[in-house]
Amino acid sequence: MKARVKLLDGMTFVGESGSGHAVVMDASPDVGGRNLGPRPMEMLLIGTGGCSAIDVMLILRKSRQEVTDCICEVEAERAETDPKVFTRIHLHFVISGRKLSENHVKRAVSLSAEKYCSASIMLGRTADVTHTYAIVEV
Repeated sequence: MKARVKLLDGMTFVGESGSGHAVVMDASPDVGGRNLGPRPMEMLLIGTGGCSAIDVMLILRKSRQEVTDCICEVEAERAETDPKVFTRIHLHFVISGRKLSENHVKRAVSLSAEKYCSASIMLGRTADVTHTYAIVEV
């Protein structure tokens, strides 16, 4: 897996994935950024939420659950001093669907947290990573 990050202007960068996708990142205005994109640490949280949400959806679909929507809300806290690593990360899943089995949803979230989501498991080496879920019947 490869990635490339290139300076565009000022403190704005474009990150390119090995699969050919690009995203703009920027620093905050207080350090010279123009607020044109997410901060790199925000990208870590977005990636973690995406990694875990994909796991949860794959598991629920294999379980033949009729999921109509999946939202992963990610909230984190960082250390006060450098390096300002994440110290706490919480992923909350809101799973919508028809006749969803709570056991299947609970199992999918647990499997992602404990076995499949390499991003949250890796970040769990420095942060307390927790997971919760809610089920919405549609």
